Amino acid sequence: MSISPTMMTIADLRRVSGKAELIGGRIIHLMPTGFRPGQIGGRIYRSLDDYATRAGQGVALPDNVGFTVPELLSGRESFSPDAAFFLGALPSDGMDFLEGPPALAVEVRSKGDYGDAAEAEMAAKRADYFEAGTAIVWDVDPRAGVIRSYRAAMPDQPVTFGPGQVADAEPVLPGWRLAVDEVFA
Repeated sequence: MSISPTMMTIADLRRVSGKAELIGGRIIHLMPTGFRPGQIGGRIYRSLDDYATRAGQGVALPDNVGFTVPELLSGRESFSPDAAFFLGALPSDGMDFLEGPPALAVEVRSKGDYGDAAEAEMAAKRADYFEAGTAIVWDVDPRAGVIRSYRAAMPDQPVTFGPGQVADAEPVLPGWRLAVDEVFA
């Protein structure tokens, strides 16, 4: 991850090529993901998109979509999850970022997302999501083959969905279910 040296804004973020987030006035460039995490994120997005069509509400978003939020205590002003579900108002110009947090944010671990430092970064990002108003954050772990579902009401007590189980995002996405074995197939 590289960090730009000067104070940047959402307007600057809009001009960045590739996946990045704005934190503390710095544009944080996010590394591309590997095959497996990308495939897993795509499977989750596809299921969320099918749900949005059936439910007739909200929109599912794939990797690299920008969400802007009022500056958080950490200085963060944007998110770009690996998959997401958004229930807010859509921008009048469809080319703009979404304003507001996703209702469900999905973060799929990449090769560098393991170890103590990575765990601390992921916990801080979850805290930012919850401060912004995200209700549920999924930590999808390809190595362990599990999905940890963190909820704003109990941010330190994830529900872990593993092999043979069916994950959900209740009550935010009523009736949406995703078999863990399908995610990691």
